[in-house]
Amino acid sequence: MRAFLRKSITSLNRNKLNGLLAEVDLRQHLAELGFGDRVSRGGWIARREGPGEFGHRTAVFFPEVLLPEVDYPSDRVLPAPDLGLHTICATFHQTGIEAYFCAARVDEKDDAMALHWHAIQLGLPTQQQFCTFPQCVASLFRARNARYNFLRYDADATLVPDIAIADEFSKEHMRVAFQTAYLAEVSDVDGIFWGQQFTYPLEVKEKTAATDSRLGHYFGLDVGPFVKLAYYAAKRGNLQSLFIVREINNTDERALVQWWFITFEQLARFASWVQRAGGTSMSGGASAVVRIPRAEFRPLNAANLREL
Repeated sequence: MRAFLRKSITSLNRNKLNGLLAEVDLRQHLAELGFGDRVSRGGWIARREGPGEFGHRTAVFFPEVLLPEVDYPSDRVLPAPDLGLHTICATFHQTGIEAYFCAARVDEKDDAMALHWHAIQLGLPTQQQFCTFPQCVASLFRARNARYNFLRYDADATLVPDIAIADEFSKEHMRVAFQTAYLAEVSDVDGIFWGQQFTYPLEVKEKTAATDSRLGHYFGLDVGPFVKLAYYAAKRGNLQSLFIVREINNTDERALVQWWFITFEQLARFASWVQRAGGTSMSGGASAVVRIPRAEFRPLNAANLREL
């Protein structure tokens, strides 16, 4: 698994690694609060490219998490997605976003290139069948005519913490399978929280609080993730979103100060209108951020989660 990640991930900067750990810590935190069964694993959201077609078709994919010590033979019975994911995907479908659960079969053990994905569409009123992925979404995306090598990098995969390997490998392998075949704008989904009233795609970051004379203490959010959260809001319906922050004391010790969250509705109301230069983005380049006052965030605790 690490060998595949070494070739598939563009760069493993500290920001990306801390993001992976924050996602793992968030799921543990939610489980401790009694909400572990209300959050999905991560996945990818992709939308159509092309002049006059850009953004007109969108789909979201959630992979089965493949464990290194488990066999996934080519004749295995593919697993049924859990009921929570069915509910989450029904919300996506109602907003015009097709949603899929992907499961794997492996023709030859310990060979990532012999791993093949199969997908089942969720959120429909009738029972669907697994079909070969990504060919089953051919009608949504433009085919990639020229071959593109997505496994050309040389990242230091030893930096990926053991606890995040299975999740990251599953997501990355599914993404490569999809993007090798089709052209699309692709962004990651850190997870989905199933609330009492709404379904919330999550954007999870680890942050130290910065200070501004006009905003007070604030957290920054890169423009890219901000636009993605705005897209969810534009779909309306029961699809909302949350920006979750694992606040730490400093970048050396990384000791937890507080878990915070803010709904996109509040984020859009209070985010700074003028963006500022940020640090290194998850992809390794320079970032531009909007700033949100920390005072507008709420503690991520059981009482506040029950209100979502």
